[in-house]
Amino acid sequence: MNPRSARRILSYSEQVEIRIGIANSPREISFESDRSASQIEKIVSEALESEAKFLTLKDDKGSTYIVPTASLSFIEVGSEESRRVGFVA
Repeated sequence: MNPRSARRILSYSEQVEIRIGIANSPREISFESDRSASQIEKIVSEALESEAKFLTLKDDKGSTYIVPTASLSFIEVGSEESRRVGFVA
């Protein structure tokens, strides 16, 4: 293996982008999660079906987002994609 090509890509990570619209707020919450799109969909569905007061999600950096379910306007879950992390030598 060529040492130069070994440095080209350091690692890959799979993440999904999540956007949450809040009622009566001009801004939306946007973050990336290490969970799959289907896992996020399941968490959201369970929160809404159980009539939970809050939806709780964590991002890929460990931050927690707690949103009142009554304030949800929309939730957009992006597709899972591999992203290159690193640099080309």
